[in-house]
Amino acid sequence: MTYMEQASESLFNYLPPLTKKEDFDSFWAETIQITKNIPLNPSKEPVDFPVTHAKVYDISYNGFDSTRINGWFIVPTFVKDEKIPCLIHYHGYTGSRGNPAGYMHWVMMGVAVLAIDCREQTGKTGNNAAFSAGTFLHVMAKGVYDKNEYYVRQLYMDSVKAIDFALAQPEVDPDRIVIEGGSQGGALAMAVCGLDSRPFLVMADVPSNSNIEARVEGAFGSFSGVTEYLKRYPHKVDETFETLSYFDTMNMAKHIQCPVLASVALKDNICPAKMYFATYNRITAEKQIEIYPFNGHEGGGDIQTEKKMRFLYKHLNP
Repeated sequence: MTYMEQASESLFNYLPPLTKKEDFDSFWAETIQITKNIPLNPSKEPVDFPVTHAKVYDISYNGFDSTRINGWFIVPTFVKDEKIPCLIHYHGYTGSRGNPAGYMHWVMMGVAVLAIDCREQTGKTGNNAAFSAGTFLHVMAKGVYDKNEYYVRQLYMDSVKAIDFALAQPEVDPDRIVIEGGSQGGALAMAVCGLDSRPFLVMADVPSNSNIEARVEGAFGSFSGVTEYLKRYPHKVDETFETLSYFDTMNMAKHIQCPVLASVALKDNICPAKMYFATYNRITAEKQIEIYPFNGHEGGGDIQTEKKMRFLYKHLNP
């Protein structure tokens, strides 16, 4: 066996028991229907940006509970096709939509980009949601006592509504919606593709939100906020884990229909690679994964970016 074969053998066999509840599918069907009934009310304002090959727009739309979700929409101007692919980018935990300059490699491929804020993190986007009890330091613990109030329910549906925004743009090809993100953004990418059949392709790096109970037990990454919550409220463990089960991507994996490119890093102590394999090993769609043996949560960096570009190019130009 090679070093990499030895290092990854146990990962490809990792299948912890699912935590999916009997009403999992009906819960999400109802949630998606609620989301569909929320008017999008999109807005799009041009932004002065020092490039000649693209137009940049400051955008917003109604997310779940009508919280205004802010983002960038960037359109290449050199493409002659009437309809072009659109890549939707979800950022990592405590991040934001970033700067338009960070997406120009996708634009140079002739792809429009929609990059959105996650609510109540470090971008422009706030949070209209009401919670029936207090929270403990981290947004990841907000509403964790009730699946209908949990912060991540709102986050997943805001991300689904991003597809609605993209499809409302006249330039966008509805059959070529690409979903991409890392860490929290990788989790959102997995969840969106598990809940919505519209994506054409998904690329997820060092993804979070997989095997969440183990993440809480180990206080890994953003779910350390839930660990801290349970230190204060130990009698809430069972109901908290029940809530989290509805948001665990391993329980959604079998519904992913589009091709998947994923990546993990074996020295990642934020989103441990092993946790993601609980999701990856259950995906039945076309899939491939890149493993970086000595990298941490930074993942594969520019090396992985180029691999994603090649993966996208291959599927856009079969």
